[in-house]
Amino acid sequence: MPELPEVEVSRMGISPHLVGETIRSLTFRTPKLRWDIPVELKQLEGQVIRDIRRRAKYLIIETDAGCAIVHLGMSGSLRVLDAEFPPSKHDHVDLLLTNGKLLRYNDPRRFGAWLFSQDGEHVMLGHMGPEPLTDEFNAEYMLQKALNKRVAVKQFIMDNKVVVGVGNIYASESLFSAKVHPTRTAGSLTLAEWDSLVAEIKQVLTTSIKQGGTTLKDFAQADGKPGYFAQELQVYGKAGEPCPNCGEEIEALKIGQRNTFFCSYCQL
Repeated sequence: MPELPEVEVSRMGISPHLVGETIRSLTFRTPKLRWDIPVELKQLEGQVIRDIRRRAKYLIIETDAGCAIVHLGMSGSLRVLDAEFPPSKHDHVDLLLTNGKLLRYNDPRRFGAWLFSQDGEHVMLGHMGPEPLTDEFNAEYMLQKALNKRVAVKQFIMDNKVVVGVGNIYASESLFSAKVHPTRTAGSLTLAEWDSLVAEIKQVLTTSIKQGGTTLKDFAQADGKPGYFAQELQVYGKAGEPCPNCGEEIEALKIGQRNTFFCSYCQL
């Protein structure tokens, strides 16, 4: 599924085409994605798009009359196309601009969402932790949040109430780079270990965003999709293969119902 870097790359890709432009119309080819599509979104017709920002894995398209809040779910994607480009199967939402371009939302599994907010706030955005690429996310903060917590550290860093956007792939990769075993309890990490893990989370996410950014031009093409997961993965999905550090076999297990990949020799 699209994780934080992919959503950020989507924001970077669509923003130059949409910000400052006027919404001519919104077309919904289904009444429901993960939730019902609110009729209030039609209030955005005729409005200028002032900004597009991201909170966790949500994109917020801002106008003076309110905001569209978009989540890509498990299989959603956004493309910028010419207005006459015909829709295909699973093209559920079109945001048509007066300049002859449109933003098209495709979602085969329909687990995504288009929501409305008057001011950019929404119940779905409440009770979230800090963004991982901000100064607010740091070792001291994580040490305090993890105090006496016996949950596995991998589950802990994937909890949006602790920090947003550290998805399954990036959690496995960051823990490997920081040499922290994913089954360790969150409360057992020292300040020095949190310092290393926080730094690796920031590095892995930043690198992924930069690599995805090389495909931004694709958003304006008919088959445009960002280069999801183009980064060089070290352990994720590589069970049974040799560890890139020590050569021992990479292992896999499920933590919190999510596949987890690690090296027992490198990660302690």
